Amino acid sequence: MLYDFQCLWPEKLFSMTRATSGTPIRVMIADDHPMMREGIAATLTAHGDIEIVAQARDGDEAIRCFCAQRPDVALVDLQMPGKDGLEAIRAIRSLHPEARLIVLTTYDGDARIAAALRAGASAYLLKNVPGRDLAAAVREVHEGSHVLSQALRREVAIHNAGDALSPRELDVLRLAASGHSNREIGTALSIGETTVKTHMSTILVKLAVQRGFIDL
Repeated sequence: MLYDFQCLWPEKLFSMTRATSGTPIRVMIADDHPMMREGIAATLTAHGDIEIVAQARDGDEAIRCFCAQRPDVALVDLQMPGKDGLEAIRAIRSLHPEARLIVLTTYDGDARIAAALRAGASAYLLKNVPGRDLAAAVREVHEGSHVLSQALRREVAIHNAGDALSPRELDVLRLAASGHSNREIGTALSIGETTVKTHMSTILVKLAVQRGFIDL
């Protein structure tokens, strides 16, 4: 499916970034509630090292804005009109496999969390998360980490308790543990780099109770 890469909205961006010694983390917010977007933006920019570069009102707009602005991290709500958050995450990751995405939602539940992580999200947070923890999660995801609270991690673990790693997933995990890049793993196993990333997302879900996730 082809997407219009023009970012059609917002007409004005909410940005109150303070001067910092380093380059601020560029963040996009996708949420269909204007007050929620503005509240998240105000919370994050108050920390000084985060800049809001785009806001989107639905999944389709999130895809366009991400492609136009290429933020370092995107916060994506699950329930939005048109394409929902999961569809937007899948589309963004298909266009930009390196994208770092955080689900920020009011909905918990093992199935939703697992689906978001499999779609390519690096973190799953609830909207009642304290502002300092939200900012910390943005920084961690920007650095390449995965973030999941201990309570949500338990839900994923219970949901996936009977899911053993497949032989191919074990192969991917062994190579990753040996320090091989996704491209090197793909070459060794004669699979595409995107397929490797899909396997890694599934592995992270299945092993979420163990390691690889940072607690809030």
